[in-house]
Amino acid sequence: MFECRYPYVERRTKLPDPVEKEKGVSLWSMIKDNIGKDLTRVCLPVFFNEPISSLQKCFEDLEYSHLLDQAYEHGKAGNSLMRILNVAAFAVSGYASSEGRLCKPFNPLLGETYEADYPEKGIRFFSEKVSHHPTLIACHCEGKGWKFWCDTNLKSKFWGRSIQIDPVGTLNLEFDDGEIFQWSKVTTSIYNLILGNIYCDHHGTMHIQGNRQYSCKLKFKEQSILDRNPHQVNGFVEDSTGKKVAQLFGKWDDSMYFVNGDGSINAKDKSESSSLLWKRNKPPPDLTRYNLTSFAITLNELTPGLEEKLPPTDSRLRPDQRHLENGEFDKANVEKLRLETRQRMSRKMQEHGWRPRWFEREGEEGPFHYIGGYWEAREQGKWDGSPNIFGEISEDLVNSVQAS
Repeated sequence: MFECRYPYVERRTKLPDPVEKEKGVSLWSMIKDNIGKDLTRVCLPVFFNEPISSLQKCFEDLEYSHLLDQAYEHGKAGNSLMRILNVAAFAVSGYASSEGRLCKPFNPLLGETYEADYPEKGIRFFSEKVSHHPTLIACHCEGKGWKFWCDTNLKSKFWGRSIQIDPVGTLNLEFDDGEIFQWSKVTTSIYNLILGNIYCDHHGTMHIQGNRQYSCKLKFKEQSILDRNPHQVNGFVEDSTGKKVAQLFGKWDDSMYFVNGDGSINAKDKSESSSLLWKRNKPPPDLTRYNLTSFAITLNELTPGLEEKLPPTDSRLRPDQRHLENGEFDKANVEKLRLETRQRMSRKMQEHGWRPRWFEREGEEGPFHYIGGYWEAREQGKWDGSPNIFGEISEDLVNSVQAS
């Protein structure tokens, strides 16, 4: 195991105590008229939100970024097999935080951004909402010897008793030595929206394509009604000739293991000879109804001295989200309604030439790439071209959009 020594940064361990008592709302009463529709376009009260945005949710996939640090070191030492095994474990680990998370993140405004500078993890992350129709979020992260980037969209369908969410987009990982891995996320389904205990499941096949010696295939088993061993993930690594060289198995909400070979050994021997790749972190002691992990609890925190360094577009400055985190539910609903007025203008703004500030699209329909400059602007405190998107909406803006 490789050790990376990063500085210690003190971050909060719990959300603020709520100011008000929460008022429950029936989910069925809100969504019953939207069967078969894309729920990402349905406006719901803040009761159904968690106090983070989709931009911050993207950063949650980096909770176990030490796996990529280890992958980098293994490849540097000439062990390409251990590199892809750690990459595969990282690809699975991003689902662990979804267990028990039944509230939806805030849908960012067009041009909304989020930065995460975590020196204790050796990473810097940045994301921006780059399109409203379709909704697209682009992100870029730099770590020790690697960089990670993607732009993603979610297509969802409501089937009455369940919601199906299909991610669209490719996740990219490149190491400093030029080795690249690419993969896409599997389908997520949320069940028992009307009766019973609501739960989520991830299912489908994930292909992790490498540009050198190895690739990986992971099967997320769909949970059945009587399944006594849910959340299983099984797969294998194969070389460029198609030969299986390692097996992976585990659960997306708990841990992943591997064993070398083509998988011809029996289950008992496989269990006894396996090695641990990844283990989920323990949950925080004071769980709220949001079921945020210890890592997620830190995402919307304004650490001392941070607010004055942020651009006016950062998710931490979004008022409805901040009110929800503080347990000021009435204020949160009022602000959410106000900001949704601005959100409805986004399509017209795109049609009239709006462009993202920090990402650029490759061609007409290609992926978005980070063009650089954010951290340099932050260092200088220069946020030219970064408007106050959470502020009051001017009459001139409303009239110009309505007239177009």
